[in-house]
Order: sequence, then C-alpha cells, then structure tokens
Amino acid sequence: MCCLPPTILTREQLLKKRVAVLYGGTSAEREVSLRSGQAVYQALRAAGYQVHLIDVGSDLPAQLTAQGSEIAFIALHGRNGEDGRVQGLLEMLRIPYTGSGVLASSLAMDKRVTKQLLLFHAVPTPAYAVVRTQEEVQTYLAGVHVFPLVVKPAHEGSTLGISIVHDARELRAGIEAAAVFDAAVLIEEFIDGPELTVSVMKGVALPIIQIVPNEGFYDYRAKYTVGQTRYLLPAPLNAALSAAIQQAAVRACELLGCRGAARVDFMLRDQRFYCLEVNTIPGMTETSLLPKAAAAVGLDFGQLAEQILLDAALDK
Repeated sequence: MCCLPPTILTREQLLKKRVAVLYGGTSAEREVSLRSGQAVYQALRAAGYQVHLIDVGSDLPAQLTAQGSEIAFIALHGRNGEDGRVQGLLEMLRIPYTGSGVLASSLAMDKRVTKQLLLFHAVPTPAYAVVRTQEEVQTYLAGVHVFPLVVKPAHEGSTLGISIVHDARELRAGIEAAAVFDAAVLIEEFIDGPELTVSVMKGVALPIIQIVPNEGFYDYRAKYTVGQTRYLLPAPLNAALSAAIQQAAVRACELLGCRGAARVDFMLRDQRFYCLEVNTIPGMTETSLLPKAAAAVGLDFGQLAEQILLDAALDK
C-alpha cells in the first residue's frame, strides 16, 4: 500500500455518519456514473459504512434531507456533477463531500481554461482553438491548413463528441458533432503517439498507465467495453520521463486546486509529453483507470473507495 498523506476524517468518525453516494444525474455521462456509483456503494457497504444511493436530480436537497445524509461521496461524471454545481450545493448545505471543491471542479471541467493555466505555468499542452459561433467556425475553416486535428466539446468527458479529423469536410462534421454536447468546441493539435494517464491521490502520483485501444482511438466504446483496450501498467517509459510526467500531473492538479483523487491525461510524441486535461472525478467502473493504478500500489477497490471517502471535506 502506498504512503498517502493523513486523512481529514478518521475511519471511526465516518463509520458513524450516513454516507450518500451521489450517482446517475442528468449529464451525457449518466450511464457511466450509475456504474461508478453502484460499485462504490457496494464497496463501502461491504466495509461497514452506513451508505445509501441517491440518483441526483433537481430534488437533491430534499433527498439529502430525507435520507439524513451527513457525508457525500460524489460519483457523478460530467455536467451538474463534476463542474462545481453539486459541490456548491453541498457547501451551502454544509455536507462534506469527496473530490475537488467548487473552483477546482469548475476550472477543470472547462478544457479551455485548464489549457490556459497549463500554458501560463509552462506545462506542455497541444496547441488549440475554441469556436462558438458560425462566424468563428467559418473564420477557422478558412485559415486551417494542417491536419489531422482533434475536435471535442470544451466541457464534456468520457470522450463524448470527440473526433479525429483529416480534412475540412471532416472538420466541419466534427464541429457539428461536438456542438451537440457543447456550445463551445475545442479544436486541438493532434499528437500522434501513445496515450498515457496518471492518477493522483492526495497529491501523490500513482504509476502511469499506457492506453492501447484494439483499434482506432480511445473513444467511448473502447473506454467502457471490457476487452476493447489493453492497459500497460506501468507504462514502458524510461525512469526520467516517467518521473517528469508524474510531476507534471501533480503540478496540473496543484494549479487547479484539486483535492482527493484526480486523473490527468497525456499524449506522448518523440519523448515529449503533452497534458490534455484533468478529470476531478475519475471513473470507478470495472474498466476505469484509477482503480487499475491504485491496485498497482496495493490498494484494492474497497480500500480505494475508503481512501477517497476519508478525504471528504468542505472548502476551506
């Protein structure tokens, strides 16, 4: 088991609390969240916690009150769960919760803002542009000459609405597909190389995972279908490069102000790494990356869920 910083609440204290696992929700990532929440619920229940599930909707305050919820384990993904809104509600209700606070959640959900922070602090990230209006799309299309490019919603996760485009026709179609999920569309330099991810627990970087889809790129199907992707753990990198990427992951989390568990995604090209984004509520499904990285340092799923719960707090 890895060495992690001290917890905020003790296990003995938390065993006496009623813990709400918030899952489901209204985002495009609802199905993934249902799987994450159910897995966390089962693990915490097996560990002896007084735990109950809440499928998050507009009646969340009433559900929390009716259930007597004292602690919230947030297993929501995407908007209205990972973007600071639920965190803000829990702050107002004074219910400690897992994961990052209001500001960090909001910043990390916005890929454009995340990239601006990374660039300002000299953390490498692919070159990008953001388009919102038809006029901006037309201007961008008129000036683009280099392909391929990656097109994605600026405020979405689980690779929803993402495409790799190779010409102007595909670019226009990719923008239209991403715009279904988000009014702001991020167009990013394509980095042709291995995809890597680093989970960070309480400021400690876990071993790097290299993601190798069986075909194409790491899209929604490859991410959540068992057997569609191979995971190289630890990633086959030299020690110096591995350490630099782990340091960059920790740095990215520090810049955003992340708390608890987070996951930072990278691409690698010619032994140079590029930070793509920071996920403040990593998935907790059977194919998710955070549990794989935790297992590599001796934390099984139940222990991982408990470590995340022990970090529940309110913003200071």
